[in-house]
Amino acid sequence: MIDLGIEKMMVIGAVALIVIGPEKLPRVARTVGTLLGKAQRYVADVKAEVNRSMDLEELKKMKETVETAARDVESSIHGGMSQVERDLNDAASLSNSTTDMSALEMPQIYPEYRHPKKKWRIKQGATPTWYKARNGIRTKALSGAARVARYRPHKFN
Repeated sequence: MIDLGIEKMMVIGAVALIVIGPEKLPRVARTVGTLLGKAQRYVADVKAEVNRSMDLEELKKMKETVETAARDVESSIHGGMSQVERDLNDAASLSNSTTDMSALEMPQIYPEYRHPKKKWRIKQGATPTWYKARNGIRTKALSGAARVARYRPHKFN
């Protein structure tokens, strides 16, 4: 880049003052400043676009590697599953030839549904009060008026 020191800037300013004149110099300086600002913004936009395109290329490469790894894992899982399926089919064909199928089919027994009734009260009562106090569980019910009175700001006289 151009190395501009204070002395060089003063020389450029003096020459501009002589050549352009004191009446037009502020307008020219504003125009030059505006153009330099636009140029800097343009350069920054180009740099950002180049960085975005580089990041996009890197993401595409990363996506391809992840997809190939996923395909490899999927194929290995399918291969393993097919091997397990073949083994199970072989074992089933061996067991079908040696045992009766009705002996293998056992009816599933599910436990009968029982309503929980009021056991939650026992569980609530089993919780220690110090645990309830520490975790903010209410142990007593407050009426609306009692709650308002409790949380009303105090007046200091």
